[in-house]
Amino acid sequence: MDAACDVIVVGGGGSGLAAAIEARACGRDVVLLEKNPQLGGSTAWSVGSVTASGTPHQARAGIKDSAQSHWRDMAGFNGDLDARDNPELRRVLADEMPDTFRWLLKHGIRFFGPMPEPPHTLPRMHNVLPNSRSFITHLENAARRAGVRIVCGVRATKLVVEQGRVVAVDCTTADGPRRYRAKSGVVLATGDFTSDPELKAQFMGPQEAKIDGVNVTATGDGQKLALPLGARIINGDLALGPELRFVPPQKRNMLLNLPPWPALANLMAWSLDHMPSALLRPFVMSFVTTALAPSPDLFAEGAILINKNGARFTDERGKPAYALPDQPNKAAYILLDSRMTALFSRWPHFISTAPGVAYAYVDDYRRNRPDVYRRGATLDELAGKLSIPAAALTATVNAHNAQSNRPLVQGPYVALGPVRAVFVHGEGGLAVDHEHRVLGEGDIPIPGLYAAGSTGQGGLLLKGHGHHLGWAFASGRRAGRNAATF
Repeated sequence: MDAACDVIVVGGGGSGLAAAIEARACGRDVVLLEKNPQLGGSTAWSVGSVTASGTPHQARAGIKDSAQSHWRDMAGFNGDLDARDNPELRRVLADEMPDTFRWLLKHGIRFFGPMPEPPHTLPRMHNVLPNSRSFITHLENAARRAGVRIVCGVRATKLVVEQGRVVAVDCTTADGPRRYRAKSGVVLATGDFTSDPELKAQFMGPQEAKIDGVNVTATGDGQKLALPLGARIINGDLALGPELRFVPPQKRNMLLNLPPWPALANLMAWSLDHMPSALLRPFVMSFVTTALAPSPDLFAEGAILINKNGARFTDERGKPAYALPDQPNKAAYILLDSRMTALFSRWPHFISTAPGVAYAYVDDYRRNRPDVYRRGATLDELAGKLSIPAAALTATVNAHNAQSNRPLVQGPYVALGPVRAVFVHGEGGLAVDHEHRVLGEGDIPIPGLYAAGSTGQGGLLLKGHGHHLGWAFASGRRAGRNAATF
């Protein structure tokens, strides 16, 4: 038996929840379909930055900002890719963010900031407190209170078209196939395709297809649903990555386990503003050392990558992330000697950083991530702790030292890792118009079909921190309203 409603939202991340809440606010009966057992999407994996102008946080800091200035500054991130940007959708994002930021605040989400990020001419980056799950928790609560029907464990497999209009979504469920009918519209909000080998091979290349995404469930479901209807993907070859990332801890750290209570977030914001940095630093480090990227400066200063066989397999100052998928377990370790350990123990040489939060050094990883920190007085001792062949590791280091002006010659030695190659997020979204309608053949809107977030990025370039999340919420709200009212 078919299930009927007014608006169907496919995808339960930030953009999908925003779309569902706004469609419901228009008085429509809304169903949100999520293929995973719980909501979250890439929003739940994010650092949690939202970049916006005209925020209360800017006002408290005495910053006078405007959407026009934000729109203009975003182009400064584009560089040689500027001709591939969609300035009309960039205008939508900049214009919508002041109200969207207040909308997030209204739903109980709290931020610290604003933080500077050049080439922004003013501080606009706001970091969520206590963690990115706050977005999902508060927006899910808002959606359920409003009466949105949320169904998890349901994967959309096909869009149903009748008389030229998208009217339903066919799905697979634990109980078998099911069709959900939408009287008004369908919003695709399933994220990007950074974890889909097929689309990565088509738009990026065969080596990229081997590289995983940070969000392993970001498999381009929305794009694949729309392509058979004549839709097209724009900027499918562009992505953040591949880059090296430390493997995430098997246990969520204290910061990521904090409940998203507004009172706690407000206390954290006050503490970040008023408490001495020496007291705050151990707390903040539990976040900065979670699963972030090692600085390329490590390799410029002489660190090398070794695989599980003890071999060096690439030029670390080139594109090492492209070589990692061909190594055992798709992983490697960063090798430092005592000189480098001392160098990366203080500013300006850091192991990793989170934007606007803090910098992490060798000792921070020793204290907070013992699972990715190994130390040995000699190469043989270190090899034993890594379970790699000692003779191979020694031969690798000797070969490196023979031709390097920054040799690794003095113990104790430290190995950081495993590190892996990942795509953080992709830019390849469906072509959409100003109203987030998916465009089909001849760039004519497909009746009844909308897309938001990364699925409906429409050629918009979202460089810099905080713009992907900003677009998820802003475009999701607009797509939900439009699907409810067009």
